[in-house]
Amino acid sequence: MTVAIRPAVPADAATIHGFVTEPAAYERLSHAVRSTPGDLAEALFCRQPRVFCDIAERDGRPAGMALWFYDFSTFTGRHGLYLEDLYVRPEHRRHGLGRALLARLARRCRDEGLTRLQWSVLDWNAPAIAFYRGLGAALQDEWTGCRLDGAALARLGEEPA
Repeated sequence: MTVAIRPAVPADAATIHGFVTEPAAYERLSHAVRSTPGDLAEALFCRQPRVFCDIAERDGRPAGMALWFYDFSTFTGRHGLYLEDLYVRPEHRRHGLGRALLARLARRCRDEGLTRLQWSVLDWNAPAIAFYRGLGAALQDEWTGCRLDGAALARLGEEPA
């Protein structure tokens, strides 16, 4: 068995979209997925992308991905990475692919002088939480995520500056 991590290429767009829709079903969020393979291709492979993706391959076949972007900490005055999605197909788990994807991002942080790698996990996803804790990740229970979207985002955007 061989494991390899590589940057995504435009031909991966449909596979990446599958890596988005498969965990959405597990997370009971299929209804929230509005992206298409074309949307992801445009975001990932445009002239100046703001989001990036690494593909994990097992025996030469795509088996998982890490989709990420740069963020910024005002506390440190430095950039970091935010992992939007980490996914390894169930039949490829327990072969080190998730760890390899995260290790690649950790090396990027080290090599670029970034101060942190962070992500969110659903509070009921016990297997993922155990995996992350096993890596040494600190769960930030004191923070509550906030989001504006849909009509609420549109309303606030209509307010005068």
